[in-house]
Amino acid sequence: MNERRKVDRMDLIRYKITVLTSVFLFLSGMEAFAQDKPEKLARESKNFIAEAQEALADDDFASAEAAYRKAIAKDPNNTVAKYNMGNLYYNKEKSLNAEERLKQAAEIAVTKTEKHRIYHNLGNSFMQQKNYQAAVDAFKNALRNDPTDEETRYNLALAKKMLEKEQKNQDGNKDQNKQDQENKDKNQDQQEKDQNKDGDGGEDEKQDQKPKDEGENEKDKKEGEQNEDKQKDKGEGDKKDQKPGEKEKQQQQRPAQGQLSPQQIQSLLEAMNNEEKKVQDKINAEKAKAVKLKTDKDW
Repeated sequence: MNERRKVDRMDLIRYKITVLTSVFLFLSGMEAFAQDKPEKLARESKNFIAEAQEALADDDFASAEAAYRKAIAKDPNNTVAKYNMGNLYYNKEKSLNAEERLKQAAEIAVTKTEKHRIYHNLGNSFMQQKNYQAAVDAFKNALRNDPTDEETRYNLALAKKMLEKEQKNQDGNKDQNKQDQENKDKNQDQQEKDQNKDGDGGEDEKQDQKPKDEGENEKDKKEGEQNEDKQKDKGEGDKKDQKPGEKEKQQQQRPAQGQLSPQQIQSLLEAMNNEEKKVQDKINAEKAKAVKLKTDKDW
């Protein structure tokens, strides 16, 4: 019985040893696999970067962009892939995309050289967007990692100059807008004052002018009535002086242009009759001298 128990214990110990050994070997294999996988992914990521460079040499932007995306997917910690992709976008003036990739590269950058390059190009990307304040900050970060780079120093000075100019324009616009608003308010106040003044003065002027206007109207009315009376009296006097039918006769006697009036014709006829009568009287007088007159008395 005791021997049997000893055998069971030995079997249990052997079993535990076997299990522990298997676990150890498994963990060792997983560790080796885990170590091999990042290295493999890093190699694949580098291969995609090489493909992207070849595509850029052929000016194939779409293929280069796709290769960089694959490189980043294989190894998200690949600073070179993100940095190069940011530069790719910057050269195509896609500054927002460039900014995104360069910021990602800055987060995982380790060496000062990498950080300097990333922040320098990030500053250029901000300049392309005309975001001068962000450009100034980026160039300062680049100089912190490499104070000897004169190109970065020049870009920083240019960014500061552009930022100062922008701020002056903004201040000028604010002052101009403020002045315009003040002038607008001033003009509005003046218009309201003028309207109030015109309203009050208008009533006073109406009251002041009312008697004068009424007097002038009354005077004009009397003069008009007097003129009407004069015209009326004159017309009636003319009517009294004229005989019945004389007006019509005068209208009839008015000659048309180039013709004799009836009155003129009558005068000519009377003159002719008078001349004929004179001639006849002369003839009769000559006959009376030649013949004696008889005196017959009729009782």
